[in-house]
Amino acid sequence: MSETPQAFWPYLLPPSAHGDDGLCSVSASGHRIQFADGRELLDGSSGLWNTNLGYGNTAIADAIAEAARDASYLSAFRYENSYARRAAEDLVEVTGPDHYSRVLFSSSGGAANDVALKVARHYHVLVGQPRRNLVVSMRGSFHGLTFGGFALTGEDLGQRVYGVDQRLIRHVSPNEITELNTLMSRSAHQIAAVVVEPVLGTGTVPLSEEYVAELLRLRAEHGFLLVADEVATGFGRTGTFFASQRWPEQPDLLLTSKGLTNGTCPASAVLASRRVADTFAEHDAVLGHAETQGGSPVPCAAISATIGEMRRLDAVAAGQALGESLAAGLDALVAEAPQVTGVTGVGCFRTIRVVGPDGSALAPDQIASLVAAIRAAGAIVHPGPGGVQLIPALTYDEADLAELLHCVRRGIITHHEALASTDVESVTA
Repeated sequence: MSETPQAFWPYLLPPSAHGDDGLCSVSASGHRIQFADGRELLDGSSGLWNTNLGYGNTAIADAIAEAARDASYLSAFRYENSYARRAAEDLVEVTGPDHYSRVLFSSSGGAANDVALKVARHYHVLVGQPRRNLVVSMRGSFHGLTFGGFALTGEDLGQRVYGVDQRLIRHVSPNEITELNTLMSRSAHQIAAVVVEPVLGTGTVPLSEEYVAELLRLRAEHGFLLVADEVATGFGRTGTFFASQRWPEQPDLLLTSKGLTNGTCPASAVLASRRVADTFAEHDAVLGHAETQGGSPVPCAAISATIGEMRRLDAVAAGQALGESLAAGLDALVAEAPQVTGVTGVGCFRTIRVVGPDGSALAPDQIASLVAAIRAAGAIVHPGPGGVQLIPALTYDEADLAELLHCVRRGIITHHEALASTDVESVTA
C-alpha cells in the first residue's frame, strides 16, 4: 500500500484500498495480467468482459496505430469520416443487413443506453405518438452509470443519492410473464421501449425462450420498440456473434460495446433496424445526440480490426467449444464441491453460486473475500450475486481453462476453511 496519497481516483474502490500495488496492473499479454507487486495472474474475467480475443492482439493494435498516425482525429459531429463509414458497414454486415441499416457511434455502454432512450422517444414522436415516453427494463439489470443508463439499471446502486430521475422508467422481473402482461395492460399505450439484456449481466441470468416470445408478441400488439442491450453478450460471448441473433425475430435497436474494440478503445454502437432508421429518414429528423469522440478514427479502426480478427480466429466457434468445456468443468465442480450449489449463464458467461459453511448465501463482504481467495490462488474473477462470475476469453486453450477451474476450486476451499474457522472462533469466544 502506498504511504502517500496518490492522484489517481479508481472506480468503485474505497479510499482505504487506493494505492495497493496488488491491484495496480502494469501490462497484459495473452490471457495474463502483470501487477505492480510482481504477480502475474490468469484473467478469468476478460478484463471487464472486454478482451474476448485476449490481450495484445497485434492486428487490432496496428490498426489503431495507423489510424492515430494517418487520421488522428476526424469528427462525426456534423461531419462524416471514412473510418466511421467502414466500421458501420462492418457492424451491419455481422448483425444482418436484411434487418439493420444504420449505426450510431458512442463512447460507452452506458452512453449507448442514453442514446437508445432518445431514439425510442423521438421515434414515437415522429409516428404521431408523443405520449409514449415510458421505458421498461428488468429488475437486476445493469445498463451503465450515466444518468440515462443509471435510470434503466434495475439494481439499487445509489440512484436516489445521485438524483437520477426514474419517473419515466418501469422495472419488471425477468422471465415473469404475468408481471410483464400486467404492466402492459395498464401502460402499453405509454411505453416507448422495453430494454433487455438477453443474458442479464448481474448474475448471468438468461431470458427464457418463452419470455422472449412474449416480448415479441407484445411488441407486435402494442408497437413499442424492443432494445437488446448486448454490451456484455456481444462478440461471441454466449455462443453466437450476438445473443439476440437466436431470437425468432430481431430487436429494433441493438447496443454493443466492451468486445466491440476488444477492450482497446472507449467505444459503443447503437444499431437501428430499418423500421427505425427509415422513419427518421422519411421525416429528415435530426436526433439530438452527438459526442466529440463518437465515431472518430481510432475507435472505429479498432472496431473494424476486431471484427476482422473475430473472423480470422473463428472466434465464435472457438467460444462455443470453450463454453461446452467450461460447462462440463463447472458441472464437475458442482458435483464435487458442496459449497457450490449451482451455475447460471450461457456459453463463456457464467456465475457460480457459493454458500457458506452453514449453507447460507454469502454476504457482499464474503463474496469480496472469495474473489480475493481465488486471486491469491492465481486467477482474476468477477464478483456476482451469491458467488463469482467466470468470463474467460474466447481464445483460451484447454490448459488455460483447466488452470482457471483449478484456481477457482482452490480459492473456494481456502475461503470456506477461513469462514469455518471464523465461525468456530466466534462460538468459542
